[in-house]
Amino acid sequence: QVQLVESGGGLVQAGDSLRLSCAASGRTVSHAPMGWFRQAPGKEREFVASISWSGGRTYYANSVKGRSTISREYAPNTIYLQMNSLQPEDTAVYYCAAATKKLYSDDVPFAIYEYDYWGQGTQVTVSS
Repeated sequence: QVQLVESGGGLVQAGDSLRLSCAASGRTVSHAPMGWFRQAPGKEREFVASISWSGGRTYYANSVKGRSTISREYAPNTIYLQMNSLQPEDTAVYYCAAATKKLYSDDVPFAIYEYDYWGQGTQVTVSS
């Protein structure tokens, strides 16, 4: 059974930085590509960033490219999203997800349907 628990969200001001964490447990999750998504009020969930199972490949949405970094550690299995120069449009609930159907894959999936486990989310609010 895979469990994903996000943390690190909060209320910040425009221009600030945050580092989100996702504690991942389960036998297979350390071998799976992982991703971050976000959902703002009244909007659909959207892709933010993903990382391959080896950590060697990453992929970012244009909206965060250049000011965000996704990374992962394996003992314990934790995925991070460092976000800099935050803006009010970054306000959303941020979700961690695991693509366990792509074990040992160097893919960096960006579609929601490619992920089969999700965390509960952590709220990020950026004030202007």
